[in-house]
Amino acid sequence: MVDTGATAWVLTSAALVLLMTPGLALFYGGMVRPKSVLNMMMMSFGALALIGVLWVLYGYSMAFGDDVGGGLLGDPTQYLGLKGLMEDTTSEAGGLPAMAFVGFQAAFAILTVALISGAIADRVKFSTWMVFAGIWATLVYFPVAHWVFDFSNDETGHVGGWIANGIEAVDFAGGTAVHINAGVAGLVLAIIIGKRRGFGREPMRPHNLPLVMLGAGLLWFGWFGFNAGSALGANNTASVVWVNTLVATSAAILGWLLTERLRDGHATSLGAASGAVAGLVAITPACSALNPIGSIVVGALAGVLCALAVGLKYKFGYDDSLDVVGVHLVGGLWGTLAIGFFAVENAPQGASGLFDGGGLALLGTQAVGAGAVLAYSAVLTAIIGFALKAVMGWRIPEEDEVSGIDQHQHAESGYDLVGSFGGHGPSAGPVARSTTRTSEGAQA
Repeated sequence: MVDTGATAWVLTSAALVLLMTPGLALFYGGMVRPKSVLNMMMMSFGALALIGVLWVLYGYSMAFGDDVGGGLLGDPTQYLGLKGLMEDTTSEAGGLPAMAFVGFQAAFAILTVALISGAIADRVKFSTWMVFAGIWATLVYFPVAHWVFDFSNDETGHVGGWIANGIEAVDFAGGTAVHINAGVAGLVLAIIIGKRRGFGREPMRPHNLPLVMLGAGLLWFGWFGFNAGSALGANNTASVVWVNTLVATSAAILGWLLTERLRDGHATSLGAASGAVAGLVAITPACSALNPIGSIVVGALAGVLCALAVGLKYKFGYDDSLDVVGVHLVGGLWGTLAIGFFAVENAPQGASGLFDGGGLALLGTQAVGAGAVLAYSAVLTAIIGFALKAVMGWRIPEEDEVSGIDQHQHAESGYDLVGSFGGHGPSAGPVARSTTRTSEGAQA
């Protein structure tokens, strides 16, 4: 029999997670320059549209179909077009209809692909991005989701992925499958595509910080569906996860702002928004394994680590436009590995980390899971990225990048500045006041 309470919670959570992609569009859109805001937001909306269709056609089947490759891939034909799932009562494990779970996981797939776009802002063809999004989701995200999220079921004979069932690494809501996966993909693409014109020489500040903070707020709101919704029921696990998500994110904001204050002399709104996302990323894999005090520690350290990590691109010379690497890759790695230190047995996950007397075994398992996803995503993204560079090309012409990608790719402008200034205003719009990060915006 269908559990209507659990179903209502999962469908509500699915809507919250779906809201995160428009929230991400606002967050990213505010961090680029005025001439790039529409293209940046369109990359998120394009991913939403494309992955939503692919998920129904074959993505769900690749992720959650019966394993056909030693824990590496679900059967892509089993649920082709979601056949059989509308009336399939055997999939109602725990009283949850199959289609509710399909919708919930669809929003995860969409957001993961959209996250990558922040690393390559301002300079790539929209057409190449859309082709990449479809191929990457097919070859990288759908298989990795099978590894991490697809649990075996002895009653039905279903066989799932190798990380979830083989090594049994803990990843409650996607630190590996979502954040490490997208973060390393962003790094690889940023290296393949190359730097923006003027990177390191010209100021590339966020043009609309209120938009950034609005986007961060929507992400935080939606993230309660992302994490607590992964309990797949309105239960104690969801309640613990909700509180841990709140407090870790709050602590991360404080950690980021303190780092800014000590390093730069100012605590910025951009830092607050960035810290919130860093905390959300870090607590995502760990939210069912920690107690609230451990969540505070993990969140605070995530704020500090990610605030420091966003400067790595200047040291190593890659142009990760909106700091997908510094926040999602670093934050995802920290949150995944932190489980090995801070997991407590009386949390819903029931695992013990080093500080709870569990030794180093769990930390080793977490490292294997994180490393496998990182390596797989890096290699496959490089193959896809270089292939598209040869076949379609990634970059728009230099003169169009300078004048504005919005006009070149979409024949639109985010702001009617000519009309606003009576025909005499600046064509590219006002530049936002300097923030602590004087060049390159922020993160993802």
